[in-house]
Amino acid sequence: MPSVRTHLWFGNNQAAEAAQFYAENIPGSEVRRVVPAPGGVGGVEEGEPFVVEFVVAGHEVTGLNAGPDFTLDEAFSFYLLVDGQDEVDHYWDLLTADGGQPAPCGWCKDKFGVSWQVIPRQLEELSGDYSTAANRRVMEAMLQMGKIDVAALQAAYDGS
Repeated sequence: MPSVRTHLWFGNNQAAEAAQFYAENIPGSEVRRVVPAPGGVGGVEEGEPFVVEFVVAGHEVTGLNAGPDFTLDEAFSFYLLVDGQDEVDHYWDLLTADGGQPAPCGWCKDKFGVSWQVIPRQLEELSGDYSTAANRRVMEAMLQMGKIDVAALQAAYDGS
């Protein structure tokens, strides 16, 4: 049976550093294998990390260090589903630290250029299928946020 994993090209040659950061900070994450670059590979010095196989919260990822020909952007993001405001705050602060960047609607970039959505389960629950006025108020509230504010989502749902 075929399998699917995410493949990320780290134009900044930080795949191994990113994988280690995720392994140390996100439960269910680990670095599985680092393959050194053979001689003659453009964009990375011989013996430096080239292919990095890792897991982020149970999701398999391959990172490639191969120079700046391609860069990471918001077209790909990890959707980090968390429980409550404390976890939103924790992961948002972790991912935007040291050069990471906040963005609208629960999105941010980490210091390696990888995009994330830090989403509390409450957003999914309160948004439902967007079919009710309360669900739509939650969506409108979320569209005005950077980091998600769970209490503000609940207030929008309640109409207050």
